[in-house]
Amino acid sequence: MASTERKHEICSPFLPRRNALRKTSAEIVSEARQSLRVQSTQRPFTPRDGERQLFGKNSTRADNRPPSAFSLHAQNFDAPDSRPGSGTRLSPLDHKPKFPVPCDAEDPFKAFPKPPTDPLEVKRGLAGARTRLLRAGSLTTLPPVEGHTDVKERLIPGPGQKQTSAKRLGSADPTEVCSGPNKPGPRRAASENRIKQPGDDSGVRPTECSTGRRTGLANGDTRTTSTEEDAESFLWNNMIAPLLQQLESVAAGSSEGSVDRLCDLCERLHGTLAEADMLGRRCKRRSGILRALFRLIDLNSAQLNLHIAKLCLALCVNGNNLLNICKLIFQISRSENNDILFQNNSIIDSLLGILSNEDMSASGEALLYCVGTLKFLSGNSAVLRLLLDKNCIGVAQKLIQRLCMTEDTNFAMAGHILVQLTGTLRNLADHPDSRRLFISFSLLSELCLVLRHHCKDQDICTNISRIYSKLSSYSECRLALAQTPDCYQLFLELLSKHHQKQDLVVRLLFTLGNLTAKSNEARLRLFQCKGCLGILLQLYDSYQRRDDSLPSPTSSPGKPPVPPMSVQEGDDVLVKLIRVLANMCIHRAVGPALATNTSCIQLLLETLELRSVQESEELLVNVAATINNLSFYQEESSLLRHSQLAIAKLMLKLLISSSMDAMLEATRVYGNLSQSKDVRDFIMQNKVHQFVVTLLDSKSTEMCFSACGVLTNLALDPPNRVSLSLEGAAAKRAVSSLDAELR
Repeated sequence: MASTERKHEICSPFLPRRNALRKTSAEIVSEARQSLRVQSTQRPFTPRDGERQLFGKNSTRADNRPPSAFSLHAQNFDAPDSRPGSGTRLSPLDHKPKFPVPCDAEDPFKAFPKPPTDPLEVKRGLAGARTRLLRAGSLTTLPPVEGHTDVKERLIPGPGQKQTSAKRLGSADPTEVCSGPNKPGPRRAASENRIKQPGDDSGVRPTECSTGRRTGLANGDTRTTSTEEDAESFLWNNMIAPLLQQLESVAAGSSEGSVDRLCDLCERLHGTLAEADMLGRRCKRRSGILRALFRLIDLNSAQLNLHIAKLCLALCVNGNNLLNICKLIFQISRSENNDILFQNNSIIDSLLGILSNEDMSASGEALLYCVGTLKFLSGNSAVLRLLLDKNCIGVAQKLIQRLCMTEDTNFAMAGHILVQLTGTLRNLADHPDSRRLFISFSLLSELCLVLRHHCKDQDICTNISRIYSKLSSYSECRLALAQTPDCYQLFLELLSKHHQKQDLVVRLLFTLGNLTAKSNEARLRLFQCKGCLGILLQLYDSYQRRDDSLPSPTSSPGKPPVPPMSVQEGDDVLVKLIRVLANMCIHRAVGPALATNTSCIQLLLETLELRSVQESEELLVNVAATINNLSFYQEESSLLRHSQLAIAKLMLKLLISSSMDAMLEATRVYGNLSQSKDVRDFIMQNKVHQFVVTLLDSKSTEMCFSACGVLTNLALDPPNRVSLSLEGAAAKRAVSSLDAELR
């Protein structure tokens, strides 16, 4: 009898050997828990906009958003003697100036007496000469270089002229120096007595009659000032004015190569001003330079206009001129063909300088077009590398902090700017070197703060969700994001608020799936958020494609339905959402709660019933993997335990499909469900065991192991052993086990 039993034991590989080492309960449970698997999926595809625009075609912004297309000409820029760009109108003078001598109708300055040798008056004479030299109109009004020497000599008194003594200057009232008998003409008076306004780019400074500098002159300390003025005049006459004249003459002739020549002249002018320390607002005659540059804009050359813009920014234009220069650069950057111009030009440094220094309340629109330019350029891989090297991410982080503190009056403009800024960061996140910068500048946390402040702005939320979906695929970024307080609750609130916006929902779900993929702490923290399971299941129900006649297990009357979308878009949301559920249920405190949730199980089974493998392969594979994870929790209250036979029937279409992934997941589910006698009987009655036996020939180790698990459970029933032996399961099982060990 004993001999017969031993012989039967050897012939039946599906019976446990009596002398085999038995595993402890803890080992069995631990081994079973290892079968719970994290689900992976592809990151949502982000299509590029066909055109470079401030706001894409899918933008939810109203019609009052700033335009991407506009015309820009020289006449749009403020002339040096125009009203200040601040919009403040200067009050007219109450009195009419009286002139000591008759004034020439064609040129009032010709009737003026020669100025005395007083250095103060010499300076005022030079200012008048500057006004004549660069007054509004064509550059043809510029006198020849030699003429400047004549002007200077004419302004210096000759030996026979009366001079003001140092003693008289020393005792004179500073106000009298400016209000002597030689009063300026009308144009000169208006120019010199004009008060500088915040938005004015004229470069004409306020009168300095009562400043300390004038007081010093009255005390006889005139040598330094006179020397500086003589040096600037010499530089202007001999270096700057000739360059301006060449700009005009080259621009007037439309010969071939004139654009390159003009660009070269602009570079020389820029270099000359830089060497003389006359950039910014230090050059008293910058108004003439700006006026000359503005007139060249109408030549409509992207290359030339970029040189002009760089020089204008170096001269610190502000107000309306700053806005128009930023618009000009933005206009150039709208064409991808011009990207190469930005690579060979330091204009990017100027743009980053604007972002670092300009105030949102005063220059909000200029900042908008400046950041819009960077968004376009960051779509070019070569320029993107430049932006990273020039600390664009660090500049963006500082700007985000300022924008988050914006007052309500500028909130809309701050939102417009943030759309461009987050779009730029979205592009920068593609580069591998950007990840450490996002972490070091704490941008992942800063962006959560932006989401809090602008949670209603779908454009901003979508851009940030794209950043998170890209970066959360990397462990270091996942860790930084997981350490952000309340990020899980924030994501859930956004999913609930914007549940109809598919491209936002799918990326937030993908990010949550990444966070819960490797972290048990993240799984629990997400599950413990207020309303977590309710929000996720409500989303599941909203995106579940079903016949109108079918009831919804979690329908909510207050929630509007999702808009019509393609099968692919709807399935993409469900794939990411079910992945979150599958990852969360790995935690031993979360799994039982999901396994006993009626709505959750009903939605999963409904998906299996409504979809086909050919149409929604990835979705059904994820559903099967989630059911496999949930089937680990076999509590008495588990709904899966009472639905095992229904699940076994639904798994058949996955098992017999042409998808290897679907077959593998279905086999794993059968491995768990076949612990039930009812399921084993179903498998044998429907000849599922024959198909499982053929899976032993698979070259996939996982497939062989899963198939062996199902067959081992089937062999628990003595009547099944004969059927399995007839199918050759014993020999195939032995071979597959040997192959697995060899692998």
